[in-house]
Amino acid sequence: MPNYRFTLEYDGAGFAGWQAQAGGQRTVQGEFEAAIERVTGQRLRVVAAGRTDAGVHALGQVASARIQTELPPAVLQRALNRSMPADLAVVAAGRAADDFHARYSAVGKLYCYRVWNAEARSPLRSARAHRVARKLDVRAMSKAAEAFVGCHDFAALQAAGSEVESTVRTLKRLEVEQERPGELVFWLEADGFLRHMVRNLVGTLLEVGSGRRSIESMTELLACGDRRRAGPTAPAVGLTLVQVFY
Repeated sequence: MPNYRFTLEYDGAGFAGWQAQAGGQRTVQGEFEAAIERVTGQRLRVVAAGRTDAGVHALGQVASARIQTELPPAVLQRALNRSMPADLAVVAAGRAADDFHARYSAVGKLYCYRVWNAEARSPLRSARAHRVARKLDVRAMSKAAEAFVGCHDFAALQAAGSEVESTVRTLKRLEVEQERPGELVFWLEADGFLRHMVRNLVGTLLEVGSGRRSIESMTELLACGDRRRAGPTAPAVGLTLVQVFY
């Protein structure tokens, strides 16, 4: 059966994450699979590059599925978009190599996390950025971020109770940029991320930026491997999966 690759964009606010769940919760996977069934008549499972959590957005989530259809990819894409809700869209669709797998073929991911750093609320930013009222030291956060770049054991930055074979990951990029007054963006690229690793890294750096944690403590944090020693998990609202690399 032909293998297809899809790139999806979605607003995570209305979803209980990517993965289909029992109990009727609305998920990205559930909506996408329902659209495929309406268009092709086939009930199947779609695989994603990453299982984004509830509230997390995506510009470039990648999914793959084996579908039997006579529709050309461009026509299939249009038909799926007509069949899906406004907060989910297929931005690219095409035939993939037979051995392509959205998750296991991926070699890296790029995320961004947005922070609105101002005393006043911003209604137009509230759906895409985490607000921190206290003034943040961008230079200190950027300096602290340098300790995490490279191949490290990120056990201290994964969600408590996670079960993975290895907590070693290679973080290729961790940058803090001030796009304009009050608007901060954290860019994170790695060969893979542990559960909540991005949000835990951001939460830890925000403590540095607010003066609650020293720049020098980052190396010790990595070495200890204890999640309790890291900062809080930053809210999902500011996180977007930007791109998956193959």
